[in-house]
Amino acid sequence: MQTGPYYFVKNLPLHELITPEFISTFIKKGSCYALTYNTNIDEDNTVALVFMITSRNSPMIVSIDLMELSLNLDSKKYERISWSFKEKKPLKFDFLLAWHNTGSEESTMMSYFSKYQIQEHQPKVTLSTVRDLQCPVLQSSELDGAPEVSCQALELFDWLGAVFSNVSLNNEPNNFISTYCCPQPSTVVAKAYLCTITGFILPEKICLLLEHLCHYFDELKLAPWVTLSVQGFADSPVSWGKSEHGFWKGGEHLYNFVIFNNQDYWLQMAVGANDHCPP
Repeated sequence: MQTGPYYFVKNLPLHELITPEFISTFIKKGSCYALTYNTNIDEDNTVALVFMITSRNSPMIVSIDLMELSLNLDSKKYERISWSFKEKKPLKFDFLLAWHNTGSEESTMMSYFSKYQIQEHQPKVTLSTVRDLQCPVLQSSELDGAPEVSCQALELFDWLGAVFSNVSLNNEPNNFISTYCCPQPSTVVAKAYLCTITGFILPEKICLLLEHLCHYFDELKLAPWVTLSVQGFADSPVSWGKSEHGFWKGGEHLYNFVIFNNQDYWLQMAVGANDHCPP
């Protein structure tokens, strides 16, 4: 329950994200993020606010560094950008917004955008127990696996996708939906716990979740490993760092941490075939 809140603002003019007031209130006092809602990256104008504003009008990409811009709000550059957003191309979008405040003040997004239609949301948390689950056997020192000893990291990636999608792992002959089966060697786990958090979740909150998972093994546990998987928005204009993101067939960009009970970990990163490889 420490992963929210985030906000949904309807018909927010783009120029509101570059005003001196916005920069002073949110950019300089914490980490602010925004993403256009219900826009298709391969068809529509899309905007993301990370450590800069990135706007995509296919096939043109416009990036604005707000921290650099904030150093001289009286400059000709700022005047031209402000004129472009307010008069030349006055775009409006529905936005998802979130703010991680590094100070002691309460979040002021609700009051700041009170003249617009704004709603506060909490991420949706779903908990479930998967019983008698076939799990691949892993060894932290063997990324490529070892015959009859442990599975490969890539095989784990596929298996996680099947578990998250509630796909049968038995490869039954009468199953015409999926012929997938758990990689070998495997073991049957009596109970596995699956927690899914859905919403506009900040990197700072993901780091907090990862820290909690690392402390899971502070006391002796029977589980050999735990995972944290993060799925990015399919229609975000950026994926890793400043890299442009393309939808192509599915808009995939995701990563997965595997934390072992000896405190070793794997980090797996993936994007669609149309994107640059992660760093």
